[in-house]
Amino acid sequence: MPSVSPANGPVAVTGASGFIGSWIVHDLLRQGYTVHACVRSKARPDKVDHLLAMHADRDLRGRLELFEGDLNKPGSYDAPFAGCCAVIHAGAALGHNGETPQEVYDMCFTDVKGVLDSVDKAGGTVKRFVFTSSFAAVFDPQPDGYVYTENDWFSQGNPAGWKGKCTDENIPKIRDIAYAFAKMRAEKLVYERAAASNGGFEAMAILPLHVIGPLMASNHDQGWSWQGRIRRMLLNEHPKFRLLWNCVDVRDTAVAHRLCIESNVARNGSRYILAAADRSGELYHWQVAQKLRDLFPMIKDVSGEEMNVDGTPKKITFDRPRSYCLLAKQELGLQSHTIDETLRDTGESMIRLGMLDKQLSARPKL
Repeated sequence: MPSVSPANGPVAVTGASGFIGSWIVHDLLRQGYTVHACVRSKARPDKVDHLLAMHADRDLRGRLELFEGDLNKPGSYDAPFAGCCAVIHAGAALGHNGETPQEVYDMCFTDVKGVLDSVDKAGGTVKRFVFTSSFAAVFDPQPDGYVYTENDWFSQGNPAGWKGKCTDENIPKIRDIAYAFAKMRAEKLVYERAAASNGGFEAMAILPLHVIGPLMASNHDQGWSWQGRIRRMLLNEHPKFRLLWNCVDVRDTAVAHRLCIESNVARNGSRYILAAADRSGELYHWQVAQKLRDLFPMIKDVSGEEMNVDGTPKKITFDRPRSYCLLAKQELGLQSHTIDETLRDTGESMIRLGMLDKQLSARPKL
């Protein structure tokens, strides 16, 4: 099936006010697309003001139209999808806003059926459907150092995984299990629905790992999101824990979505992990903290791991998850930001948004 371009019509983006969704909208507008940006409510300035600012930005060649759409309301995407050549479904519940594990599952999987129904109702204009999946859809407990690829699927090789908790019975109880099952099943569903359309549309998926990068709005600092962890480290508030960060820039994640709809290589069922470009993007927690100290010397204290006097961590970090965005580079032509660029731009966006004032105001006056 041919790829699409701005000449083929609008592109609809669900979850347009979110961290990843906002950058998807920005990239599409920069490339000259008309974007149907779908948000739950247009009456929330904290959610839509940064989108409206894009509409007024003369450096962005495209045109933005704001629509309301709710995953919980079947048919609410009928109007936004009408006449669109592609749909990027970035909307989901992550559990950061008080959703129960069951609600996370439903909004990430069950309600995707309603989104696909709206694609069908568009009358055949939608040719590409890109689903924002998650690395959770490939992650299964494996030995330290194991490198995950797009051939891996959650629970495929280890149905009992997660110490026996990886079962349907635990979906209403454990958020991480609910989220992983939902993303894995939603991916398979969109491929099946696309195949059943008999060439009506093709579906692809983007599977981000630890997404960080510049925030457009303070609302993008969600709970235990990865960018939220960065903020708390810069505020010296983050609890000391052991973790291997596998970082991808939110802007690279956004671009990969667009490259899917434009690709002559991607096809129905293509999936692309968005993770570190190479080993430089895989950092232990103490290494992330040290980079932040180097990039932001004006901030006195940055929290990290408990360290020995010789500069080594007191405890060994699990050596996972290891994965890279090699396929996205090879098939989509993706180019990545460096980890230093990503961390710098993340922190600088927080400074612009006034999110680090507590630390900056504590600097000694010269």
